[in-house]
Amino acid sequence: MPDDEIQTLNRPKAAPHQALPRPAATPAAAPQPQWLGPVLIVGIVLAALNLRPAITSLGALFEETRTGLGMSGTVAGLITSVPALCFAAVGVTAPRLSRRFGPAAVVCAGMAAIAAGLLIRPFASNAAGFLAASALSLAGIALTNVLLPVIVKRWFPDRVGTMTGLYSMALAAGTSLAAAATVPLTSALGGSWRTGLLVWAVLALAAVLPWLPIATAARRTRAAAGTAAGAPADTGPRVVRSRTAWALACYFGLQATGAYVTMGWLPQIFRDAGVSAATAGVLLAVTMVMGVPLAFVIPRLAGRMRNQGPIAVTLGLFGLAGYLGLYLAPAAGAWAWALLLGISNCAFPLVITMIGLRARSSAGVVRLSAFAQSTGYLISIPGPLLIGALYQHSGGWDLPLALMAGLLVPQVALGVLAGRDRTIEDECGMRN
Repeated sequence: MPDDEIQTLNRPKAAPHQALPRPAATPAAAPQPQWLGPVLIVGIVLAALNLRPAITSLGALFEETRTGLGMSGTVAGLITSVPALCFAAVGVTAPRLSRRFGPAAVVCAGMAAIAAGLLIRPFASNAAGFLAASALSLAGIALTNVLLPVIVKRWFPDRVGTMTGLYSMALAAGTSLAAAATVPLTSALGGSWRTGLLVWAVLALAAVLPWLPIATAARRTRAAAGTAAGAPADTGPRVVRSRTAWALACYFGLQATGAYVTMGWLPQIFRDAGVSAATAGVLLAVTMVMGVPLAFVIPRLAGRMRNQGPIAVTLGLFGLAGYLGLYLAPAAGAWAWALLLGISNCAFPLVITMIGLRARSSAGVVRLSAFAQSTGYLISIPGPLLIGALYQHSGGWDLPLALMAGLLVPQVALGVLAGRDRTIEDECGMRN
């Protein structure tokens, strides 16, 4: 994706300490329409809202879905592992697709894929059809996961922290909303799990609408700039040569491991400590809801700092305190531990912000985002399975909690490395 193709909206000049160079618009490019900025913000928020309901709505109705489709335990286990696999496998294709069609067009297609999958899967008559439709939605999510940081870097280069915070908050809100509202909505709409899953297609269809004009405007800009429709030159840095890129990828993987373990096992930890099932569910919701306000605050703070390492250290310390509390007094301090782990899990908006800050160009961001997220999701796959195996083998939570606390140590160290004020272009010897 040539840098002279980058078009930015009119924004105030960045403060010097932000170290975010503004890409220059080519003189040949068509002027940006005035409506583009507000529509982009709406599109980004709606896209982020749709990045998790396909997963968390199924989690809320998984037992009913499994029974209704006659899934074996093996197939059910496969479905729970598909999200991370899709995110890793499809995410690596985002840079090539973005160079070929432009990031806005690919995000538009991703939203359409999410909507199509959510529309199709409630009507599946067997597990194979359900799995295929789910994979379609997850493919759209994977592409959008990678390219939203690119959209922010391209059109809001001086507001990376603020815009990343906005869509991170929307992502957290969508995650929590689907987890909390799916069962009540299902009951209100007649009790069928198919209806309960289908309702989230409405939100996905709404997200397609703003991306249609955005993609059209971006295509006209590419044409006016003289960008070849076939195969633009690949000017992005080779991120595998960057230590910062590897630090970001591993940090992403370890924070994702912690998040998946929390979502999958935290209620069981509380229930085994004597907390009721209903209260354990509420405690998980508290942990997830913490991400909504903090996902807006943390990226804005990170965007104003040259070095984001102190934030990574702070989040890690909150996590260590939460795991220590679960180890010593899981029931007595349950609400406190849920809050602490909710704060610790906000490493996700931090790493997404750092992806936007650690590359100087749009081409660099798309490569770094694809590499860090795909590699990170691969790293995260074994974590929940290993925690489950340790729990089954030891008959308690002491070993699993010790492992999770131990993983926070390298996570913090990697966050410090990833947070240093440098870019992958500098490390790889590439020029803007």
